[in-house]
Amino acid sequence: MRNLILASSSSYRRELLSKLHLRFESCAPHINEEAFPGEAAGDLASRLAREKALALADRYPDHLIIGSDQVAECRGTLLGKPGTKERAIEQLSQSSGHRVNFHTGLCLVDTRDMSHVTACETYSVYFRDLSSEEITRYVELDQPLDCAGSLKSEGLGITLFEKMEGSDPNTLIGLPLIRLVELLRQKGVNPLAG
Repeated sequence: MRNLILASSSSYRRELLSKLHLRFESCAPHINEEAFPGEAAGDLASRLAREKALALADRYPDHLIIGSDQVAECRGTLLGKPGTKERAIEQLSQSSGHRVNFHTGLCLVDTRDMSHVTACETYSVYFRDLSSEEITRYVELDQPLDCAGSLKSEGLGITLFEKMEGSDPNTLIGLPLIRLVELLRQKGVNPLAG
């Protein structure tokens, strides 16, 4: 079995990867996560996922390194992690009544030969019209301050939506497991193999 590294400090990504019953270690990469001028959300998510995985490559020879990053966008505006209650309320007010696309970049680096594959999965949520009271209450209860777009769909965030669209709901949480399993199997790692 190949050694796996999750290039992330995200508890959400660790929890998702744990679902696959594979042994792995987590290590936080330190990269600049700012967008380039005019960089599209999907391109940014893909670039950051790749940079995260490659940032750890020298430290982990003979490993498979998983990098992932998520960028939310609403009507052309990038929505990062809010960091504060006020910014979360502002982001959710902006999203109210609109579609928000969550672009989750994924990169798998094989440090045996430094080959890598990068993909980007998109999951869309359609917000219902939210009152300011609902938004404030949601932020107080779910505390989504470390989540792109200020929501946790796996928590109370589900109450904010009219509908959701995408091929893998894990993408919305931050790690597209269907695509990841496909990439891992190409490297001989199958969660269902004995």
